[in-house]
Amino acid sequence: MSRTGVLRLGTRGSALAMAQSQTVADLVTAATGLPVELVEIATAGDRSSAPVQQLGVGVFVSALRDALTAKEIDFAVHSYKDLPTAPADGLSIAAVPERADPRDALIARDGLTLAELPAGAVIGTGALRRIAQINALGLPVTTVPIRGNVDTRLRKVADGELDAVVLARAGLARLGRAGEVTEILDPMLMLPAPAQGALAVECRSADADLVEALAALDHRATRAAVTAERALLAALEAGCSAPVAALAETTEDDEIYLRGAVISVDGRFALRLSRTGTLAEAEQIGRALAADLLEDGAENVLGSAE
Repeated sequence: MSRTGVLRLGTRGSALAMAQSQTVADLVTAATGLPVELVEIATAGDRSSAPVQQLGVGVFVSALRDALTAKEIDFAVHSYKDLPTAPADGLSIAAVPERADPRDALIARDGLTLAELPAGAVIGTGALRRIAQINALGLPVTTVPIRGNVDTRLRKVADGELDAVVLARAGLARLGRAGEVTEILDPMLMLPAPAQGALAVECRSADADLVEALAALDHRATRAAVTAERALLAALEAGCSAPVAALAETTEDDEIYLRGAVISVDGRFALRLSRTGTLAEAEQIGRALAADLLEDGAENVLGSAE
C-alpha cells in the first residue's frame, strides 16, 4: 500500500477489547509492514452500569464510528456481535478475521457443570438470550443480570457471590483464561449470539488503499457465517440484546448450515429451526430462516421482549 507512517487503531479500553485489537494490530503489521498504534476510546456502554438491553443497539460502537468519521483513527476493531445490523454511512467492514470458538462457556464453583449445579444455584449473565435458554432447560436454578468486564464477572464466582457465570468462550480464550471454564455449553442447549466470537475490522470506505490492505485479514468462511447469522437478526428486526440466537457452520465444500432460535425470556416458548445452502447464499439463507421463524410464531416473543 502507498500509505506511510503509523496506523491508528481505535478500540474500547477493556482488557478484552485491547487484547482483540492487539491481535488484529499484529496481523495488520504483518500484512502491510506498517506499525499500528492502539487508540483507546471510551464508549457510552463502558461508562454505564445499566443492563445492556436498556442501553440500546450500538452502544459499544458509536464512539468508535464517530472517531473514524472524524478521522481521529484510521480503523477500528469491534466485537462483531455488538454492531447494529444496518450499515454505517461512509464506513466499510474491510475484514472479518477467522472466528474464534463461538460457543458459550460456564464457569462454576467447585468445577461443576450446568447439570451438576444444586437446586437454587444462582447463575449470572447479562444476556436475555442466555437467560431465556437457561430457563428453557427447566433446571432448578436462578439467573441474575450482571454487568462488568470478564475479571469482575469471574470474581463474583470466586468470592461466592454467584454459583456460576456464563460468558463467551472466545473472550476467555483471548484473555488467556479459558482454563477456568468448567463446561463448554453445547449449542444444542445454548445457541450463541449472532456473530459471537467474530471480530469486525472497520475503516472509511473512501480510504481505498487501507480497505485493500485490510482485506488480507478477511476469512471467507467466517464472513459468510456471520453474514447469515446477522441477516437472520436483521430480518427479525431484533437488536443484539434480544432473545435471538444463531450459529452458522461451514464446510470445505462451501456449504453452510445455519441454526436459529427465538426463546421467550421465561423459557416457555423455544423455537429452533435450521436451513442449509452455499456460502454464496449466506444472506438469503439468513433471511429465509428468519421468515420460517416468524411464520412459526417468533414475532410474538420478539414483541414481548422489547
